[in-house]
Amino acid sequence: MQISPFILGIAFAGTSGLGLLIGFLIRKRLGQTRLESAEKVAEKIVGEGEKKAEMLKKEAVLQAKDSLYQTKADFDKEMGDKRAEVQRLEMRLLQREANIDKKVDILDSKEIEINKREKTMAEKEKLVKEQEMKYQELLAEERARLEKIAHITSKEAKRLLMERMEDEAKHEAAKRIKEIEDETREQAAKKANEIISLAVQRYAGEYVAEKTVSLVNLPNEEMKGRIIGREGRNIRALEAATGVDLIIDDTPEAVILSGFNPIRREIARVALDRLISDGRIHPARIEEIVAKVEQEIETNIKEAGEQAAFDVGVHGLHPELIKMIGKLKYRTSFAQNVYQHSIEVAFLCGTMASELNLNVKQAKRSGLLHDIGKATDHEVEGVHANIGAELTKKYGESEEVVTAIAAHHDEANCNNILAVLVQAADALSGARPGARREMFETYVKRLEDLERIASSFPGVEKSYAIQAGREVRIMVQNEEVSDEEAVMLSKDIADKIEKELSYPGQIRVTVIRETRAVEYAK
Repeated sequence: MQISPFILGIAFAGTSGLGLLIGFLIRKRLGQTRLESAEKVAEKIVGEGEKKAEMLKKEAVLQAKDSLYQTKADFDKEMGDKRAEVQRLEMRLLQREANIDKKVDILDSKEIEINKREKTMAEKEKLVKEQEMKYQELLAEERARLEKIAHITSKEAKRLLMERMEDEAKHEAAKRIKEIEDETREQAAKKANEIISLAVQRYAGEYVAEKTVSLVNLPNEEMKGRIIGREGRNIRALEAATGVDLIIDDTPEAVILSGFNPIRREIARVALDRLISDGRIHPARIEEIVAKVEQEIETNIKEAGEQAAFDVGVHGLHPELIKMIGKLKYRTSFAQNVYQHSIEVAFLCGTMASELNLNVKQAKRSGLLHDIGKATDHEVEGVHANIGAELTKKYGESEEVVTAIAAHHDEANCNNILAVLVQAADALSGARPGARREMFETYVKRLEDLERIASSFPGVEKSYAIQAGREVRIMVQNEEVSDEEAVMLSKDIADKIEKELSYPGQIRVTVIRETRAVEYAK
């Protein structure tokens, strides 16, 4: 029976030295007991570990044997498959070798046959060369015989043949050109007619009824003397103030105003009307009335320019350009008022631009300003198109507008679509019935020139200018001019008319070729 350390401590508490010794012995005994218990536990754990290690070792050996067996089985199977594949390849190689042997035999036989054919072809080629030599000899003999019979050499025959081929080529080219032109003309005319007819339908201008000579009606013949004044003082004062010549002749109850400047002529007309109405005609009154009329005309010019820009829908014009547009109100061309003509061209340009999906405002601007040079062409040297281009460029217009103005009479290169629209609208406005008038002598001269140009071409029998010079019809000799050559003749005549004549609108050139067969029954 073991004694509890606690009890022993109490029992021997009185003797501290003996207690310590007994305590030490007890601790030592306890330590040995614990050590022995731990050694037993360790021996037990080591035994169990050795048993587990032995079991794991046996399991690993078994797994290794199984894996080795499985690997060996897979290897044997793979090797079996490889052997079968090798056997199949060997069989295919054997078959290919047999086929190659057969092909070699066939090629050998073909080679023998080709050699035979080559020998045959060589013999035939030799025969063909011999026949070709004989043919050349016969051809030379035949050529010499033909030259002897025809009395021409082979070079001359070639030349005749080439000329005939050229004629045939020209004939075919003219025929092709006619077909292309007919097709193109039909399509272009259809589209152009649609656009122009729409533009004309949307704008209808008045017929021109203005005169280029200013005439002032008098209430009676006595007024002529009052206008002349004592010793001609009044008429000289009026001419000096207005810069216009007054012609007082035998024309009953009328005074003719003659002046190169249309604005000055208008000032003189209005001033003379007011003087006649007022009745007080003397140099001082004349100067006073002329000064007032000049201010009124200046105001009217500005208002007319602003009204034109407003009606057309063009904004942002320079004030000087607006004044020049207003001046066109007193300017005429072939008896057509240039102010109304410019407005009409602007509307036509805008209508055509809208149909072509172009800039409508820019087109109207170009149309309104296209004849702006006519406002100062009596003061500046040069044609009105170039003058107008310089003015618009000076007052800040765009390059497209300036080019359109400069090119609307082909004075400059037409390199933008606006110039084409302005040309078309300008021709359309001037060519419509009643738009312009010309003198009888000029009209007759233009008709004579048309007929003269048409008759100057070879093969033309007769020519007639019809429809007031809008068309010229040419009758040609059918023996000298073919149908295809008639097409080329019409183009040549039209080109010559464009180069030599100046005319409003366009002129239609019609070439007529007729063949008649006549026989009599007896």
